[in-house]
Amino acid sequence: MLFQFSAYSGLLLPFVVPGLLLVLHLLVRAARFGHLPDGLLGLLLLLNVLPVTQWMLGYAGWYDSHDSYSTIMFYVPWQPWLMWGPAFYLYFRSLTNQEFELRRHWRHLLPGLLYAGLYAAAALYDLGWGRALHGQGLPYHFGTKGEAANWLDSINGPAGWLGYALMLGYGLATLRLFRRYRRYLDDNFSDTARLRFRGLRDLLVAALLGLLLWVGFEVVNEAVGPLGYGGYWYAYFANGALIYYLSIVGLQANFASVVPLRFEPEALRTTGDVPYAPAPAMPGLDGATEEALVADEPPQPAANLEKNAARQILEPQELLVAETPVAFEPVALPAAGLAPELHPWREKLQQMMTEEQPWLEPELTLAELAHRLRTNTSLLSHVINTGCGQNFNDFVNSYRVAEAERKLQDPRLGHYSLVGIALESGFNSKSTFNRVFKKLTGRTPSEVSRPKS
Repeated sequence: MLFQFSAYSGLLLPFVVPGLLLVLHLLVRAARFGHLPDGLLGLLLLLNVLPVTQWMLGYAGWYDSHDSYSTIMFYVPWQPWLMWGPAFYLYFRSLTNQEFELRRHWRHLLPGLLYAGLYAAAALYDLGWGRALHGQGLPYHFGTKGEAANWLDSINGPAGWLGYALMLGYGLATLRLFRRYRRYLDDNFSDTARLRFRGLRDLLVAALLGLLLWVGFEVVNEAVGPLGYGGYWYAYFANGALIYYLSIVGLQANFASVVPLRFEPEALRTTGDVPYAPAPAMPGLDGATEEALVADEPPQPAANLEKNAARQILEPQELLVAETPVAFEPVALPAAGLAPELHPWREKLQQMMTEEQPWLEPELTLAELAHRLRTNTSLLSHVINTGCGQNFNDFVNSYRVAEAERKLQDPRLGHYSLVGIALESGFNSKSTFNRVFKKLTGRTPSEVSRPKS
């Protein structure tokens, strides 16, 4: 007996086989190219495939075969809920920060690893020590289940509820990170559509709703009576659909993650999770003003600090602050408005935006603009936020919208399509163009009167 096809087992099979093949592909790719998001996405998929596989094999007769197939069923951790919440959290962190290192955060996976370790230990004790070395039989389930595996049944219930709690806690924590990440994108990128990972956010919400469904099944099972295998089958079928959902949005997110991202949650900087390293000193600023300017600067590795320090020595200081006095009287930053000593930076920025028009480049970032101005991202971000009253995304897109509105009202360009206008104005897509235009002007591009050429 290898597999008994039925309506129940057959309908779960299309979820399990493609899921396992994709897991294998992602893990091989992660090992070959060292791409951590691929490895964590593979782990997430495996955690969703395992419970569906258990139910599929159960309906295929493996529990009732009373042979080695049944033994296999008792020594695999089919319900890995202790690891799902932490794995999703780490997956999101790895997607949004290319410097993220799993070796420094693996402790989040510790409950799930301990749970899997108990199953491995049970297999070694029952099948290795007891049966293989000492010839002892397996006393439970018609000679297919050992004492250690039978003991595991007593902890599966509490482990399941703890897993649900971890899924809820880590799920809510990840949703909070999504909100912070959105602010990070607006402060650093002019085109954020591909990097928002809305599909992953929606997937997480769907998983949390699925968690409520699972808890509901458990409550009904305990309060009303056993639901039976048939009642639970529908929950596992829904979990199978989640495998496809996770595969699609996860692969899309992994493809988008090739864009350099350095998102680091602010809370981690003060907890010791990630050591904070201040940005290089800014000539012409006193200590208090500098501290205010670099408060939101992402942590820098020691190697980067050494490079920056070397650059300060090799490059003339006047190149970095060509329009800023080397010395000035310390002036506290007002609650609203830009400090007088930073006004030259705003003028220099506005001059560059007008003359060089870097906003025509769809992938323009804060780091690229800071490099062209020969300053750092902290100072530039502060000038834009305080001196211009906008985040970086709105600041750049305001130039693009103004250019698009000018082109829409130019009779010589009346034959241009809206997509053509969008691309000529620095936008990457029509959908982004429509959304940003509506946000900044209160109108859609099609509502702007277009004279005929």
